[in-house]
Amino acid sequence: MPSPLTQPLRTWVLRAFPRGESGLDYDQPVGDPGLFDPASATWQLHADFAGMLSGGLCALVLQTLHPAALAGVWDHSNFRTDLVGRLRRTTHFVAGTSYAPRAQAEAQIARVRRIHDQVRGHTQTGEPYSANDPALLTWVHVTEAYGFLQGYRRFAGPVPGPDADRYYDETRRIAEALGAGDVPRSESDVDEYFRAVQPRLAFTDRSREVLRVLDTMRLPVPMAGPSRKVFLGAGMALLPDWARARLGHGRRERAGAEVAARLLSAAAPLFRAGLNDGPAQHACRRMGLAPSWVRRGFADGNTAQTG
Repeated sequence: MPSPLTQPLRTWVLRAFPRGESGLDYDQPVGDPGLFDPASATWQLHADFAGMLSGGLCALVLQTLHPAALAGVWDHSNFRTDLVGRLRRTTHFVAGTSYAPRAQAEAQIARVRRIHDQVRGHTQTGEPYSANDPALLTWVHVTEAYGFLQGYRRFAGPVPGPDADRYYDETRRIAEALGAGDVPRSESDVDEYFRAVQPRLAFTDRSREVLRVLDTMRLPVPMAGPSRKVFLGAGMALLPDWARARLGHGRRERAGAEVAARLLSAAAPLFRAGLNDGPAQHACRRMGLAPSWVRRGFADGNTAQTG
C-alpha cells in the first residue's frame, strides 16, 4: 500500500526539477539504447533520485576546492541568483547523456562543449584557466562520478567493486567526449587520482562564499529550508575524509551530516515509489523493457557486462 508521504515527495521533486524543460524525447526512436544500454551500471545507478541529488551536491562541494573550477563558476555563472537553475541544467545533462537516444545525447555534449569555449580567465592567484582544459574536465567528471556512486551506495544499495569499476569505465566516455584526459577507469584509479590532485586544492574565501550560497539557496518547494538542509547534509555525508578535513568539518558538522543522511535514507524508498515515470523509465519503454528494469540493483549479481 502506498505511503501517504509518497505523493508529497513526488510533488517536491517535480517542483524543484520540472519535467520537460530539457526538450529531450526519451521515447523515440524505439530500440535506440543511447550512449549506454539497460545492462550498463550507469542505467542502474543514475536512476536513483536520492543518490543522484545527494551525490551531485557532494560533487559541487568538492568542486569548490579546485581553484580553476571555482574561478570558472565565479566568473561565468550566476550562481548567486540562480543556483537552482545550475543544478537543473546539470540534472538535464546527466539524464540526457545517460538515457536519451544517441543523437540527442551527443547533441547535449556538443552544446556543453560550445559553452565551454567561452569559459576562460584567471584564478585568484593569476593562473590562466579554460573550461576546455582536459585536466579540469577530468576533475569535474571524477567528482561527479564519485558523488553519484557514493550516493547510490548510501541511499539505494550496495555496489560491488567490479560494478563500481564498470561504472567508472562507462562514464569516462562522457568525460572524454567533452575533452577530458587521463580519466580514471576504476575505483582504485579514482582513489589514486584524488591522492595525486590534493596538493592543487585549496579552501579559500571564494569556496566559503559558494558554500554559503549553497547553504542558503531557496528551493521552490514546501519546507524549503529543512529540505535543503537534509539534501545538502546528506551530500556532505558522502565526502571523503580528506575533503572533510580541508573544509574544516569537525565533530559537529559530521554529526549533522549523519543525521541528514539518516533522514534521507528513510525517505529514499518513498522517492523511489513516487518517481516511477522519469527518464530511466521512459528509456526502458523505448527499449521494450518494463520500467522496473532499472530498479533491479547490483547486489544480486544480475547486472550484465556491456561492451
